[in-house]
Amino acid sequence: MPLQLIRDRRTLIKALAAGALFAPVAACSENPATGRRQFVIVSDEALAGMAAQTWAEIQRSTPVSDDAALQARLRRVGARVAERSGLTGLDWEFVAFDSADINAFVLPGGKVGFFRGLIDFAQDDGEIAAVMGHEIGHVAARHAAERVSQQLAVQAGVQAAAMALSENLGEFADDAAAALGAGLTYGVILPYSRRHELEADRLGVGYMEAASYAPVHALAFWRRMIADSEARAQPLAWLSTHPAPDDRLEALEALAG
Repeated sequence: MPLQLIRDRRTLIKALAAGALFAPVAACSENPATGRRQFVIVSDEALAGMAAQTWAEIQRSTPVSDDAALQARLRRVGARVAERSGLTGLDWEFVAFDSADINAFVLPGGKVGFFRGLIDFAQDDGEIAAVMGHEIGHVAARHAAERVSQQLAVQAGVQAAAMALSENLGEFADDAAAALGAGLTYGVILPYSRRHELEADRLGVGYMEAASYAPVHALAFWRRMIADSEARAQPLAWLSTHPAPDDRLEALEALAG
C-alpha cells in the first residue's frame, strides 16, 4: 500500500521465513472479511509473535512523538475504528512516530504506527480514520499471512524447479530458475498486493463508516495524496504493489457514493 514501512516489512518477512512459521492450518480457507478463499500456510500466532519483536525494534530505532495530545488523538480514533471492525480480541496499539514522512503501517497482531507527517497531512479525524480503517482492513483480511505464504511457496517452488532443471540445463539451471522466480513475482505476488490494497480500502471504508466517520473523508484524503505525489516519479502500475491511482479513486468513489 502507499502507506507502508517498506524496510520493516521486508525485515519482518525475512525473519518470518527463517523461523518456525508453519502450523496445522488449512492451506485454503475462506476469509470472512473478504469473502474469498486464501492460500495461507503460516499461523497467525507465529506472525503476531514475530511482529511483536519487529514492533519493539521499530520503537527503539524510530523516535516516538512526545506530543501527548497527538498520541491521545491517534489512540482515540484507532480504538473507535478497531472496535467497529469486530477485531476486539487483538492487543491493539496505536503509536505516533516523530517523523515528517507521510506514512503509516500495520503489523500482524494489531500494531499500528502513524508518522507525524501523515497526521499533519490529514485535515481532520475523518481522514485519519480513513487511513486507520485501511490499515485495520489489512489485518482483518489476513493480508500479511497471505503475502508471506505466497513468498514462501514461491521460494519453495523455485528451489524445486532449480533441482529439476539442473538435470537438463546443467550450468544454466540457476538462470532459468531465477527467470521463473521473476515470472512468479510479477505474475502472482504483485497483482495480489494490488488486490490487497483495494480490499483494505473497501474494508476500511466500511469500518470508518461504522465508527461514524463519513466515507467521503477517505476519498478526499486519497485525492490529495495522489495529487501530492503527481510530481514524483511513479512506477508502472503493472510492476507496482499499489493499484493505479485512477483505479483506486474509481473504487473509492463507488464506496463513498
